[in-house]
Amino acid sequence: MGIGATVGRWWERVTGVEAGAAADQPGERKTSALPMGMGPGSVLMPFRTQGAANVLPKPTTGNLRRLAETPAARRAINCIKDRIASMEWRIEARPTAGGDTTDDRAARIQRLTAALDLPNASDSFRTLIEPVIEDILVGGFGAIEVEPGTEDRPVRLYPVDGATIQINPEWHDDPATPRYSQVTGKPGIDGKTQLLDRELIYLRLNPRSHTLFGLGKMEVAFEAINSFLSVQKYAGRLASNGTVQYALWLKDRTPEQHERLTRWWQEEVEGSGRVPVLSSEEPPQVVRLAQGSDAELRLQWQQFLLTMIANAFDLPAMLLGVTNDVNRTTAQELADEAFQNAVVPLAKLIADYLTRDVIVKVLGWDDLRFVWSELESRDEATEISIQMQLLNAGVLTVDEVRAMRGLPARSVEQS
Repeated sequence: MGIGATVGRWWERVTGVEAGAAADQPGERKTSALPMGMGPGSVLMPFRTQGAANVLPKPTTGNLRRLAETPAARRAINCIKDRIASMEWRIEARPTAGGDTTDDRAARIQRLTAALDLPNASDSFRTLIEPVIEDILVGGFGAIEVEPGTEDRPVRLYPVDGATIQINPEWHDDPATPRYSQVTGKPGIDGKTQLLDRELIYLRLNPRSHTLFGLGKMEVAFEAINSFLSVQKYAGRLASNGTVQYALWLKDRTPEQHERLTRWWQEEVEGSGRVPVLSSEEPPQVVRLAQGSDAELRLQWQQFLLTMIANAFDLPAMLLGVTNDVNRTTAQELADEAFQNAVVPLAKLIADYLTRDVIVKVLGWDDLRFVWSELESRDEATEISIQMQLLNAGVLTVDEVRAMRGLPARSVEQS
């Protein structure tokens, strides 16, 4: 008997499960969603609740959102969120979709575009996607509820507070088993709402294998933002107190002389611009109380912290107000770097989730995808030049160029 057979028999005696039984079910997962070490005492320890079992909480949400309302963090978030939310988008056929054999692809694109333009009764696409991007940047969690729609609008989408979503780590591709659970805060059985996999889009930023949750950019910048706020408060108190830089120390003076000198200084010297004249056996000694320079405000330390916050958000420090070592000749390059490093990856992540979880998983239209129209080129003149060269070379047709620019195909009369 070989070593493999011996190990197999030992495994069967210990676990009561026949070795290799899982191989009879192709595609069935054998590993756990979380690694070893998630036992008692861990903040990520699974716990049982009503309904879906073994759901995990997302901690520190309140602190992250409070910090997100501070000026430096808000500037960094808005640089990314507003740029993505204001971009044009479209629904198009996948490059590998092939020809439209049913002649309904254009109609499906039109219906889905109308559904995303008005995802529900009270939201537009921008008001839907903005809070989702905010949650992604703050805590690495973004959530959208997906519900079936009508014939004209096949889906309805609703933004959801991603911090209230708990995840079932034991879920294994079973469409009938709840994968998510939302904590509603209501008493009794209404305290949790169970959601199937097809009913919720849960967008994770920086996914990792040791946790089911993402990692938001605000979480990365948490310590730097805390330090920046502390330095700002200290500098604000120091500037508002207005401590004088010097004090006069007079030796062997009576209280009457001290009071007379103080009154004379306040009435005759302060604010008059005249040179004070003192006559005494010994000159008064000057005592320095403060340095009297901007170094006390820790301005360099504040700029360093702003740089660290910008690094956490993948942005150039220039966009957060750091003006040192900024050259006008490189300003455009820094803006392009911010677009490529901070905007493009997150925009593509959102497009992938919308394509997979809405178009493919819910609607079953695997020949379509969601695309941001402004990711290919930021320079309009460059984009037009490239399209004209491809058109003149016969690589693209006029209708293909019109589709790239979000325009409908030419009619028969126009051609």
